[in-house]
Amino acid sequence: MKSLRKALSSIENFWRGTWARRVVPPGFVRLAETVPEIDEDMRYAGDENFLGRPVPGYGCAECWLRREVAEALSKVAEEAKALGFRLVVYDCYRPQRATRAFIAWAADDADQAKKAEYYPHLDKRAIFAKGYIAKESMHSLGIAVDIAFIGQDFGTPFDLFDESSATDYAGVSDEARKNRKVLYDLMIKHGFENLPQEWWHFSYKGVSDATPLDVEIA
Repeated sequence: MKSLRKALSSIENFWRGTWARRVVPPGFVRLAETVPEIDEDMRYAGDENFLGRPVPGYGCAECWLRREVAEALSKVAEEAKALGFRLVVYDCYRPQRATRAFIAWAADDADQAKKAEYYPHLDKRAIFAKGYIAKESMHSLGIAVDIAFIGQDFGTPFDLFDESSATDYAGVSDEARKNRKVLYDLMIKHGFENLPQEWWHFSYKGVSDATPLDVEIA
């Protein structure tokens, strides 16, 4: 009887957890369920980011994307694997409230806790003007990803707001330039376009009906 009660409790907890998960918006998928070959390191769900704290809207560390984008990434992952690489995503769909939090942070001159790590040569009030963050982000449409190869040298870390993060920046090592080019070529081949200021940022061009959302990732 005791083992039966334990089994029933486990089943109840499973279903409670399943139903507690938020249903993704129409047309979206969870990347982990669609392309498990891609790792997820969702920086804005934790404190490893330029705010130094979890960002509003990221209730859990999951990558949500439009289905078309996930399907395109599946092809990228397959080709990357053949070349000996494995993909990792740092950000995917971004609720609009997260962008509002970025705007508020940029206007707060007193908050410079992560300057040395993420924007050492830049006045953070210029981050939007420089194009590192958009006030109307492609991420909020579910069609943009911040992506890299696991364990490879790209010359700069993700989200370093600096000219050296530009995709075609010549001042990085030969290995970093090679990795940037391989990533760029794979993504472009499968329908993405790159943000020139950031080697990691790509938006998918094959979605015509995307609209910005503010649904919490949970």
